[in-house]
Amino acid sequence: MSLDNTKLLDFLDEIEKELTREIMIVAVGGTAMTLFKAKPSTIDVDFTIPDPYYDDFQIALKIVQPGFQVDAYHHCMVFVTSLPEDYVKRSKKVKTNLKKIELRTLHPIDIIVTKIARLDERDEQDIKSCMKKFKITKNQIVKRASRIPSLVHDKTFQTNLKRFLKRSSKT
Repeated sequence: MSLDNTKLLDFLDEIEKELTREIMIVAVGGTAMTLFKAKPSTIDVDFTIPDPYYDDFQIALKIVQPGFQVDAYHHCMVFVTSLPEDYVKRSKKVKTNLKKIELRTLHPIDIIVTKIARLDERDEQDIKSCMKKFKITKNQIVKRASRIPSLVHDKTFQTNLKRFLKRSSKT
């Protein structure tokens, strides 16, 4: 199933109906890129959610049962990558009609860094699109990654980063 901006916001509207208080969620990966209009749609929904709101979101999600994959990661986590605490401060607020959900997206550089941590073929396309749309340089990516201790010492990330930088210099 392909999820565009309208479907993503419709889903969050349903989630909001089940919430008993205001929460904040941060879209990551393809979900963030779709909300940024850096790609037309995503095949699943991914969020990292600050700890005070995580359980509220999970309860609402169980009630809504959207019929597509929704991954909700605990505060600072995206897939297997742990972001620095400043990820929320660097994130971008998405203007919506939602009243109980403050919807944010990861900063584009953080989207790229988390995609490099996994780096499959679709991730590479997303990274290139993100770099182009937001005019992000390789140096900016390397600089941000160097500020994330868990990535500096992660051999898989370092291998993926080198592989991506080498491939992208050929294009």
